[in-house]
Parts: sequence; structure tokens; C-alpha cells
Amino acid sequence: MAATIVEKIFSKKCGREIRAGEVVMAPLDGAMIHDITGPLAIQKFYEMGGKTVFDKKRVIMLFDHQIPADSIEAANNHVYMRKFAAEQDIHNYDINEGVCHQVTIEKGRAAPGEIVVGADSHTCMYGAAGAFATGIGSTDMGFALKFGALYFKVPETIRAEVSGKFPRRVGAKDLILAIAHDIGADGATYKAIEFTGKTVRKLDMAGRMTLCNMAIEMGGKAGIVAPDKVTWEYMKGRRKMRPFALDSDADATFAEKRSYDVSDLEPQVAVPHNVDTGVPVSKVAGTHVDQVFIGSCTNGRFEDLKEAAEVLGKKKFSPKIRTIIIPASRDEYLKTLKAGLIEKFVKAGALVEAPCCGPCMGGAFGLIAPGEVSLSTSNRNFKGRQGSTDGKVYLCSPATAAASAITGEITDPREV
Repeated sequence: MAATIVEKIFSKKCGREIRAGEVVMAPLDGAMIHDITGPLAIQKFYEMGGKTVFDKKRVIMLFDHQIPADSIEAANNHVYMRKFAAEQDIHNYDINEGVCHQVTIEKGRAAPGEIVVGADSHTCMYGAAGAFATGIGSTDMGFALKFGALYFKVPETIRAEVSGKFPRRVGAKDLILAIAHDIGADGATYKAIEFTGKTVRKLDMAGRMTLCNMAIEMGGKAGIVAPDKVTWEYMKGRRKMRPFALDSDADATFAEKRSYDVSDLEPQVAVPHNVDTGVPVSKVAGTHVDQVFIGSCTNGRFEDLKEAAEVLGKKKFSPKIRTIIIPASRDEYLKTLKAGLIEKFVKAGALVEAPCCGPCMGGAFGLIAPGEVSLSTSNRNFKGRQGSTDGKVYLCSPATAAASAITGEITDPREV
């Protein structure tokens, strides 16, 4: 029978034909924990009588939200997880590599056709590599660490087909903000979103990661892109795998089919306090900002920082605001460093930090005060997300963020 890519992944893992809506116990290819959700997951593992994790090579551990430790509590959490890693002989990336989702995918810990879970909602980003990846709670993760399997209700799929050529300084982040506005914050609840079409196939892995990363912002269980030449080229050196075909059948049953044409898409900005509130930048141009953040697992890759640098050109960032730039991983930092962009950003007036989540969740630094406004390339703009509940967070692309950091107010990047 015809099947979606998600149904095919579960069918292969479960050894029988699986259809959306079925509840199955499926084996896991990977389980990721970080410094915020990891301690509780480990505690639940022990409470369930756990002695040894299901497979130490499939457990992915790193710290990224509060690093270096910014409080005694954070330091204690790090120590607790380090002891667990040593006890279980798990490789711990610790504070050395960067944001969990970027590190997981760039280290080849998620690959086409796999099922990977993470104790973080944006785990869905690994779908850019053709994996079924989803975020779970710490209790479920405790179960996963012990048994290496988890119950899933196999999700239906919304097929988002994208066509057209991106206009100048418009890209994947603008597209996903437009899609979120169209589908709504809960329009894809417990569904997978498959991103497809000629435009998606032309996207590099960085762009695909941006799309899949934000599937959860529509309630999605997962975001996924069928593996192709771009995917397999990215996997070289990361995993020893022979390329294979994995795609939804044309006559598969989809929950919905939606079409998008980016030919006339304008730069998008999500206004406070929800992600599905995207509007053309012209609607909010001129809005004063106090802080601009370029980074996160959504837009902290070299390609994103290069785009920001191109907008910056020989200009300076406004001294009236704070511009914070954070590469998503050590690898992305080094690419940016070698290209001379770190120096460029610092000379332009930015604060460039080591790879971490930074202001994204307001957990370590870069918080905004009551009444302040943050413009961010991250994935959420909920009240209190980046500090005070009386502050405001707008979401945008790296190009729009860079343009706005130059002027000190929300600015159309095509006008800089």
C-alpha cells in the first residue's frame, strides 16, 4: 500500500506495515538529553529500576542551555550528569560542542530512516536528515534510556509543497514563519509536517534544519525532508551509510496538502507573543529594538552568519542596542572564524559568544528587562521567553536581524 515517509520509517523499524493512527512500541536509534531536562530523565531512569542504559552508544549527552554554569544549581546539574555519564560509560560532549540539536545532527547521531528522540521540543530538527525525530518529556526519556524503545501514536502527515525562487534576502526562516502563520500554532498538533517541492530540494541542509526545527511551533510531532543528494552528501564523513530511497508515495494518504510559492514572499517577522503571528516586515518596520540576537539551533549556522555578514557589509551595528551573535556549534564557530566573520562582527560592535543556547530561552544570559524589545532569529517569542514577561520578542531571519541591528529598529533587509 502507498505510504508516507513517516509510515515507511515506522514500518521498517517495527517489521510490519504500519499506518498513521496506530499505537506502536518502536525501537530507538538515538536518545538525546541536555543539562536542563537530563537530570530529571536520569532520576526517572533510576526510579524505574534502571541499572544500565539500553545502549551507551545511542545516548547523546551534552550541555548547552546554562553554560558555563551560571548558578550553583546549574553546576550541580552538570556534576550529576557527568557522574551518570562516567557510570554508564556514555560519551558526554559536555560544554564543548554547542547547541544539542546542531551537535546531534552534525555528529551524525541522527540519519535517514532512523527514529530519534530528545528531551527537548526542537528535536524535530533532525528531520532535516530524513529521520523521524521528536521531543519527549523527561519521564518518557527515563523509560527510553532504560528500554531503548517507546510507545508512539504514528502521526498523520501534512504535506507542505514549496515552489518558486526565493527573492533577494528572503529565505528558509521567512518561509517557515509564513507557513506557521498559515497553519497556526495548533494546526499541526500531533502531525508530521513533510517539507517537499522543488524549492525545498534546492535548499541546503542549513535551510532544511530551519524548516524542520520549527515544526513544533505548529504543534507538529515532527518535521521531515525526504533524503536526497543534498542529505547524503551532508552525511558523508558523519555516518557510514549507503544511500537509499526514502520518500512518500505520490498516492499516500495525507492529513492535508498545502502549497506555497516563495516567488513573492517578503521578509517575515513574528510579532509578540506567538510564533504564528508572522507579518511582512513592512508592517512592523520602524519598531524600536533594544537587543538583537543572531544564533540558536534555528539560525546559528555558518550560512546564517554569512547572510548576516553580507547584510552588514562595511557598516557598524547601532551603538544604541545590544547585538549578540552566537554560532550554534564549535564546528559552525570555526567556519565563521576562518571566514573572518567573527572579527568582522566584533569590530562592528557585536558581542560574539561561545556556542550555546544563549538568550533563546532566557536561561543564562542576554535577558531583556521589563519594557525592552528583543529581535531574535530563534524559534519562540512567548512571554518571558527571553527575560521579563513585560518584555517583547519578535522573530525574524538573520538578514532582517542584521539589518535591524544596524539601524536600531526593525528594518527590511532589502533596504540596507
